[in-house]
Amino acid sequence: MKAIVNDRYGLDALRMADVPVPAIEDDEVLVRVRAASVNPADVAMATGNPRIMRLATGLRRPKGRLRGIDLAGIVEAVGSGVTTLEPGDEVYGQGTGTFAEFAVAPEKSVWTKPSNLTFEEAASVPMVGLVAIQAVRDKAAVRPGQKVLIIGAGGGIGSFTVQVARSFGAEVTGVCSAAKVELVRSLGADHVIDYTREDVTRGSDRYDLILDNVSDRPLRALRRLLTPKGVLLMNGGEFGHVWVGPMGRFIRGALMSRFGPGRITNFLSLPNQADLQTLKELLESGKVKPVVGRACSLADVPAAIAEVAGGHPLGKIVVTVAG
Repeated sequence: MKAIVNDRYGLDALRMADVPVPAIEDDEVLVRVRAASVNPADVAMATGNPRIMRLATGLRRPKGRLRGIDLAGIVEAVGSGVTTLEPGDEVYGQGTGTFAEFAVAPEKSVWTKPSNLTFEEAASVPMVGLVAIQAVRDKAAVRPGQKVLIIGAGGGIGSFTVQVARSFGAEVTGVCSAAKVELVRSLGADHVIDYTREDVTRGSDRYDLILDNVSDRPLRALRRLLTPKGVLLMNGGEFGHVWVGPMGRFIRGALMSRFGPGRITNFLSLPNQADLQTLKELLESGKVKPVVGRACSLADVPAAIAEVAGGHPLGKIVVTVAG
């Protein structure tokens, strides 16, 4: 099968190659991939940066050579222990090496595809959708009438979180560049701040949740925007720090959170069928919709990952793998 691989770290090492169709374990499914999508996590896995990550992914070269996490496609085969899916099911979720014609996914990490979405639209959802639902519902317990600030509201995660927070009844303020103001407004944001014209940290509003997808503003300045019981969620950023990436900021936030009002924390979203089902219901109801910036072919994935590495893409870049 065709797949995107890198046998050494570096964006220039990404290439398309012929590889064997992967085998599945008892609790896994084999998916014929119809579409995938590109995430910042794909950049990190391809480059091996921050380098602290290499303790898990391989010190000198990647332990796993296949790239890609998000997928949508059709179940080709199931392991002996799989009970919730069967061959022929149209699914979406997360797997291993999804920039390929076939990919393996744990049963718990995929669920039936929203019926109103194309494969490309469905493939754009898993990572950003899981972050959004777990941040808004689980980490901040957002309730109707509360105020939510989303920094980086025009990107993949931000654009989806705007919609999820609105579906929970929150008053949402999105921060983005001038080029994305109309997009963020069209997604339902109550207020949109163009960061090139206005510094959100100098405002007087206070927020129950701040989701920071960019990490280019001082933590103390953002903390001043929290309500007494508000939550500042640090979601990545600072991947340019070659050794520890965002870990330094995470540690500073944890220390600051011990003193004074509000809570500063980070989190890692985890795929599970229950949350994929929740996202499916939100998507089928029309309360949220995918934000696809553009589509590309499997052969163009290395360039697409490089584009995401450069920052500021509009929405998600999706990959059409098979027609």
